[in-house]
Amino acid sequence: MAMGSFNSPASQAPMAEINTTPLVDVMLVLLIIFIITAPLMTHSVKVDLPRASSTPTPEKPMTLQVSIDADNVVFVGSEQVNRDSLETLFREAVAQDVGVELHLRADRATRYEAVAETMSAARRAGLGKIGFVTQPSSATQ
Repeated sequence: MAMGSFNSPASQAPMAEINTTPLVDVMLVLLIIFIITAPLMTHSVKVDLPRASSTPTPEKPMTLQVSIDADNVVFVGSEQVNRDSLETLFREAVAQDVGVELHLRADRATRYEAVAETMSAARRAGLGKIGFVTQPSSATQ
């Protein structure tokens, strides 16, 4: 406890010091409470869950592999296809499977016009998923 001096009773002012002893006592009590209760919160509730057996559906959507070589010739799979019949071929694929995907491989020297026409035919036929297949670049280049 803070005490004033005994020399002059007229000039005594109140002491403005904070007594931290009760604060330390409260903090130690809280620390002990948390040390005791923390291990109790880590126990999980044991629940017997129902069992169900199911097999994942291995169905992958049908994919059309379309390739365009350096001479702007279009291939579906390994078969050469005329540009005019591309849209009807795509429509037939959409009729078989609505979720059909188009994987487009184009040579580096292919004109952009050939790629754009192929993509346009696919869009008109109702193909919504078009992906470009590329070669990963090597670190030596």
